[in-house]
Parts: sequence; C-alpha cells; structure tokens
Amino acid sequence: MTERDDATNTTPEMRLELVPVPVSDVDRAKSFYEQAGFVLNVDVQPVEGMRVVQFTPPGSACSIVFGTGMPEISDMEPGSIKGLHLVVADMDLARAALVERKIDVGEVTDMVGVKYAGFTDPDDNLWLLQEFPPEMRQPGQSFYT
Repeated sequence: MTERDDATNTTPEMRLELVPVPVSDVDRAKSFYEQAGFVLNVDVQPVEGMRVVQFTPPGSACSIVFGTGMPEISDMEPGSIKGLHLVVADMDLARAALVERKIDVGEVTDMVGVKYAGFTDPDDNLWLLQEFPPEMRQPGQSFYT
C-alpha cells in the first residue's frame, strides 16, 4: 500500500472494493448479472443460512455483493440503490454491448458533456453508464487504464 505524503496531507491509500446490493431473489439477481456480462467471483454458503454472491463488472477493481444472511445487506431494502456508476470510455460501445445481452438500457443523456444511460436490475437497483469527456478529467487521470 502506498501513501500520499506532502506538506498538506498524509492519507493512506483507500480502495473501494466491495459494494452491497440488496436483492429479493439471489438466483434471479445472479442470472441478471451474468447476463449483463459481470464476472462471477464467489457463490458460497459459508454457514447455514448465509449465501454470498460476488460479481465484478468487466474491467472494474470494485465488485458487488449480494446474498442472504449478511446483516449489512439484510437491513437494506431491495431496489434501494439508486445510481451505481459504471464509468466507460465509449458510451455507445458500452450501451450496445449491454443491449446485445438483452439488458434494457435507457437512451443516452448528455448533461454538460457527461453522458449517461441507465439500466436497472430485477429489483430496480439503478445502474448508470457514465462517460466523461477527456477535457473534464483531472490532469494525469485516466478512468480506462
């Protein structure tokens, strides 16, 4: 792990790696995320009454988790996640790939140069494809390396 160390800030590296997504039917959600092209990492039942399913969007370092018997997810209402962003280099290509997989993706909206297109899982958790134009990125930043 690296640290940023300068005169104003010493902050250890922090990586968002797992986001809980509440679903009402684990097998239905698993089928949807497989259909969307997410990579299945884990589907285990470590103890009686608990099932952990973890998927990673293609090219992402962050995964989602859903299942049963996990307190951090059990208290969440299925469909309550609104706006998980999937940053893409090419909106048209990403949208077309999902549509080809029979995922119902909304039309592309341009908001001050940032493009969005949304889709939902079977529980209505909302996902947004998002494309930033290069001129809006911070110097030295790339979302697509």
